[in-house]
Amino acid sequence: MTALPGPWGAVLYETVTTHVRTAPRRPPFRHRGYLWLVDLDELPVLPRPLRPLARFLPRDHALAAAGDPPDDPPTIRHDLERYLLGHGIRLGRGRVLMLTQARSLGHVFNPLTVYWCRDGEGRPLCTVAEVHNTYGGRHRYLLPPDPEGRGECLKDFYVSPFFPVDGRYRMVLPEPGERLRLTVHLERRGEPAFTATVRGTARPAGPAALLRAALAHPFATWAVSLHIRYRGIRLWLGGLPVHPRPAAAATRPAAAAATCPASPAGPSRSDDRPVPTEEVPAP
Repeated sequence: MTALPGPWGAVLYETVTTHVRTAPRRPPFRHRGYLWLVDLDELPVLPRPLRPLARFLPRDHALAAAGDPPDDPPTIRHDLERYLLGHGIRLGRGRVLMLTQARSLGHVFNPLTVYWCRDGEGRPLCTVAEVHNTYGGRHRYLLPPDPEGRGECLKDFYVSPFFPVDGRYRMVLPEPGERLRLTVHLERRGEPAFTATVRGTARPAGPAALLRAALAHPFATWAVSLHIRYRGIRLWLGGLPVHPRPAAAATRPAAAAATCPASPAGPSRSDDRPVPTEEVPAP
């Protein structure tokens, strides 16, 4: 399998994220930023002066399980292997590429992280879409391999207070190359309700590329969180109805959830009154 390009063996994508709500219709929302594509076995190690701009920490993706040392979650790869094994998939010596935001200037919020998993022979095993919400929760959707990156599953995680936990996702998450083209559709009652897209152009990751991206999008990780909340408040002030966040134990029936394997949500607030936030790439 070919190594990722650049001095750090990683890729930076200058991105445009677009949200289009169709039920009820609202003006589109666009956000510019940048994302990293990294190999979980070869995470970039930046020169010390640049490390505040990009760190890949296990706690930003992995959740400690029973038996793990307190406050010390496993590596991102080990946590993903554990998740996949719970669904009968052995990663073995396979490769995992992760698309994500790095922790920058002490903060990170990843609405959507995508993992493309291959076996030891380089054959696609699966794609994992990891969704974080603004309440501290995390959820993973497991998609089977598909040449075009297509997959469908039931929505089984509360993300936006403007949508209940129902409906179905249609995801198009092809492994990126020179271009990044991700699309997530949410359908409710058989009709399109929301579409999010992420488009980007690749650039080998190195000091010059990172500094260029950081200067073009200063405080990028903070900006994502602020834009989501700002957009949510505008929708709320515009009269869009809010759906309360369900209790942690409230999930779909087991038979329904099994159609799209997913991990339990992460920690969440005990207050069921949602703070208005905009949908994220996997709403």
